[in-house]
Amino acid sequence: MQIQINDIQHNRDFRSDTVTKPTAGMMAAMLAAPVGDSVFGEDPTVLELESRVAKLCNKEAALFCASSTMGNQLAIRAHLHSPPESILCHAKSHIFQYESGGASLLSQAMMLPVAPANSINLTASDVEKNLILDNSFCHKAPTKLVALENTFSGAVMPLEDMQQIAALAHGYGIPVHLDGSRLWNASAATGISITEYVKDMDSVNLCLSKGMGCPVGALLVGSAAFIDKARHFRKVFGGGWRQAGILAAAGLYAIDHIWPTMKHSHGQARRLADGMTQMGFSLVLPVETNMVLLDMDAEHKSACEKLIDALKAEGVTLGLVYEGSLRLVVHHQIDDACIDLVLTTAKKLGLSSN
Repeated sequence: MQIQINDIQHNRDFRSDTVTKPTAGMMAAMLAAPVGDSVFGEDPTVLELESRVAKLCNKEAALFCASSTMGNQLAIRAHLHSPPESILCHAKSHIFQYESGGASLLSQAMMLPVAPANSINLTASDVEKNLILDNSFCHKAPTKLVALENTFSGAVMPLEDMQQIAALAHGYGIPVHLDGSRLWNASAATGISITEYVKDMDSVNLCLSKGMGCPVGALLVGSAAFIDKARHFRKVFGGGWRQAGILAAAGLYAIDHIWPTMKHSHGQARRLADGMTQMGFSLVLPVETNMVLLDMDAEHKSACEKLIDALKAEGVTLGLVYEGSLRLVVHHQIDDACIDLVLTTAKKLGLSSN
């Protein structure tokens, strides 16, 4: 049977950068991938992906996982040893709000959510004020892990803040995990290498399906001993792969061909944000990578709803209301014409917050 690969180049869906579909090049790489039994450590494409990402991070080892949620939860489970324990994190972080309470269910850990004083990213001051360093006569769960996130809703966490938090936590013997699901974007936007971003992190999760165009996958990276432990828990969680090289090949392709397109996506997001603010819309967060969050407070809600409906008639999907904001996420399958369409549609409607 002849397998036909259709090349999908454009996608008018702004809900997330997870809605992309594999390109013809990615599909061809997947079909051509040599495979083996990954549980036995015999899949050459999985081994190649893990080795490449470990080197990219300048860490000893990496583990190919089904998703970033799995990667983050494996990291938590591998870092924590003796409950009751707590994990300090951003109050709106993915680990806290969008992983189905996994830390409590799988690791018997309490989440310690902290709202950043600057309303965007955690700083060392935020962390120091909220660390639990003893059990206070058995009343509390000591903090045994600090979890950071970069990017956060498209905003880049400054490297200096990451370094200062790591130094603080390590001073108390507390490891630091980075949910770097979109760290690819942060690196593309700032020019700071992945290696530099994760130098002081004890573990990091890098996603392959958010912005990288892969159908599935993430990499958990850390020391060899840490990854050995995480690999054991991955098996417990039902995450042992067999011929997973078909999926790993997509990740290798994405690093070479999709990651380099991110700067263009960031420029599109900036152009979209500038155009919308000129029409009176308000941004919730600074637009530094590929996300535009439009405020849907009482003043802007009606305009945003009209825009969603008008664009739906044009075949453009928005519609993800994210914590009181309308989230538009640009990815490599959003073309310039689609950005133009959003802006011209808004202009035709005469949308304004005034």
